[in-house]
Amino acid sequence: MRISLTAGLLAAALPAAAVRAELVVFDDGRVVKADSYRVHGEDGELEIGLVGGGSYRVELSRIERIVEDEVVLADVQITLPPPAAAAASYDLSYSEKRKPLFGTPYDALIEAEAKRHDVDASFVSAIIRAESNFAPRAVSRKGARGLMQLMPATAKRLAVRRPFDPASNVRGGVRYVKELLRRFGNRPELVLAAYNAGEGAVESYGGVPPYRETLGYVKKILSWWTPAIAPGPTVAMGAAKSGSP
Repeated sequence: MRISLTAGLLAAALPAAAVRAELVVFDDGRVVKADSYRVHGEDGELEIGLVGGGSYRVELSRIERIVEDEVVLADVQITLPPPAAAAASYDLSYSEKRKPLFGTPYDALIEAEAKRHDVDASFVSAIIRAESNFAPRAVSRKGARGLMQLMPATAKRLAVRRPFDPASNVRGGVRYVKELLRRFGNRPELVLAAYNAGEGAVESYGGVPPYRETLGYVKKILSWWTPAIAPGPTVAMGAAKSGSP
């Protein structure tokens, strides 16, 4: 069963007059709306351009993530489906039948770390493709690094000291995915949204945040990857609840 992209949280129509902004999320949870940003040096500073003019610099290691293309909430209509039409329970645990999807040199590594943390290996491979397209030395404009594009603050929290080392990067990234699965109750669309935009954004909006980048990120991965259906009682794919599921 494939999650519907035409109903529910991903049915938001993005307005032509969407406001572009950069949301800079600090490691202490603070969020700053910026007009622009620029990374200075591989392990250096992030220069944040303020909406009203001027800029200031902070250590890149203090930045949890940067989300682009905020959509003004008042201009977005999100229609939730009837609970019965969207009821489903998904199994994102490790299974030998759920292999990495793309046939890369990192499949064995993905498989091993997915098994270690009891996470669907095919899900992990889809995230890596979206994040870095399997380039271990990838560095984004935001300063994210490696196969799973870990920001310095996230890498530090996960004890990833060598973000360009595939084994270290994937180990930390899969551990983070496992944290998100626990926090959002194996809800793949919310786990993906949180990986892209942050847990706080998912909880603040009660679901997938209405950011152009995040909506596109979730839709792209769900076009490659189909979750396994879990046996037993179903759970509604409605809005996320704050805190533990």
